Parts: sequence; C-alpha cells; structure tokens
Amino acid sequence: MEKLTLFAPAKVNLHLAVKDRRNDGFHNLESLFLAVNFGDTLHFQLFEGKNEVKIDMVGTNPPIPPQKNIIFRALSLFKDKTGFDRSIEIAVEKRIPVGGGLGGGSSDAAVALLALNKLAGSPCDRKTLLEMALSLGSDVPFFLHETAAAWVTGRGEFIRPLNIPPLFLVLSAPGFPSGTAAAFNLLDRYRAMSKKPYKEDTEPQIGAEIDFDKNAFKNDFLPVFEGREKTAYDKIISRLKELGAVYANLSGAGSACFGVFNEMPAAQTAAQALCGDWDFVEVCQSL
Repeated sequence: MEKLTLFAPAKVNLHLAVKDRRNDGFHNLESLFLAVNFGDTLHFQLFEGKNEVKIDMVGTNPPIPPQKNIIFRALSLFKDKTGFDRSIEIAVEKRIPVGGGLGGGSSDAAVALLALNKLAGSPCDRKTLLEMALSLGSDVPFFLHETAAAWVTGRGEFIRPLNIPPLFLVLSAPGFPSGTAAAFNLLDRYRAMSKKPYKEDTEPQIGAEIDFDKNAFKNDFLPVFEGREKTAYDKIISRLKELGAVYANLSGAGSACFGVFNEMPAAQTAAQALCGDWDFVEVCQSL
C-alpha cells in the first residue's frame, strides 16, 4: 500500500464533567463523546527516499507550521516507536475549526496513527496505538476507537462505546479559538473563588432514545467564561434553543457550540437562520 485517504470526524461533548486534578497534572473527566459526519479529510502518499516529510494543510488561517502540527508529532512518535523511515506526504483538507472544542487536531492525529500503521504493514497492535494516542492528547484515544459514541472517563483513556440513536446537529462557532489549557486554568480558579468543588454526577442513561429533559447533561466549562466568550456562547446557545434545538451547549472547552434537533429539516432551517451571524455554521448528524 502506497497511498491512503481517510476521513477524520469532528466530535461534540453531549456531556462534559471535569472532576479532580490527578497526580500527573491532568483532570479526571466524565464525558459523552459523539462523532459526527463532518470533519477533515487526510491524504497519505509514500514516495521515494527516506525520512522526508511533507505536510500540506488547506483551510487553516493562519497556517500551522508543520513542526507544531499534531500530525507531525504523531508521525514522529510512530517513527520513534517502529523505525518507519519511508518518505511521506500528507495533504489535509481542514474543515474543523482550530480551537473549536470539536476535536479536530485529536481526530487528525488518530487518523494519522491508523494510516501510518496500515502503510507500514501494521507493526503496532491496538494497545500500542492507544498508548501513543494518549501521549498525544486526551481526546485522541476516542477517535482511535473509530466508534460513533462513547462514555469516556479517566484522563480520556477509558472508553466504553455506546449505541446512540440518530441525532441531527447544528455546529456554530463565533470566530475565535479557545485554548484548552487556559480553559482548565479558568475552571480551577472559578472553583477556588466560588468554593464550589466538582460534584459527583450520575452517569447519563442512554437507550434507544435520549431524553434530554431527564438526563442532566452539562458542560462544566460553560459557567467559567467571561467577557466576549460568555457573550458569544450565551447568544449562540440561546439562539439555537429559540430555533428548536432540544438541547444546546458548548463543546469541549469551546469555542464551538452545538444544538441537537429531532429532524434534519429542522436543523437545516436553524442553520440557515444562523448563517451571517457567526463565522462558522455547519449541519451534520451523528455517525
């Protein structure tokens, strides 16, 4: 195999609870991840020579330098682990907004590991790939599982795939990124100042249908933002609910918000109403 094209789906967090800080500096999480049929496309092509790397990303503004790209980090890690020394060109059609809380970088990294393993003749087993995925980022293992939905705990390493009924979503982002590390710092300060530690939550009940009224879905990051972030998130979420979303919230640590609709036509109508108000609006559905 000399070339390969793979789809890297975005995700939303239908539920995201941040728990205690771990000894390694990370926080324990409880989250309901949902992969959607909107995302990036990555093209991998081997060529003659050794250890040459070309990464071309279309759709990022400003461009991400290759050495700072998580795909480059995934490739370097895979080379160190396996001795893979083929020259490779990776072309990325980037659609997921950077810093949007939709898992774009994590999904690209997971797809890169899967593609490299196939192109190299599968030298790594599942366990080894998952270890590499976690070292790249907390969200990467979810995408490596290639499941439509999962209950994710720990730092992100414990993943229980779930069967989710079809959901139709509108994604919207205000045009600025949100940094994950900064958001966690905000959350820690918010809890320290308000003297409100994390709460033990009941795991949402997922069956043939999702009752958004009965399940106490939330995102612990949403209350901690102030200024332009708070204003933008509140406006987008409120507007999504006005347009008929049965549930709307922030995804990840922002900056993208999402609304869940019962039917695709309702989601499409809502998206049309939002276009022009925000830089990024996309209609999609669960995988």
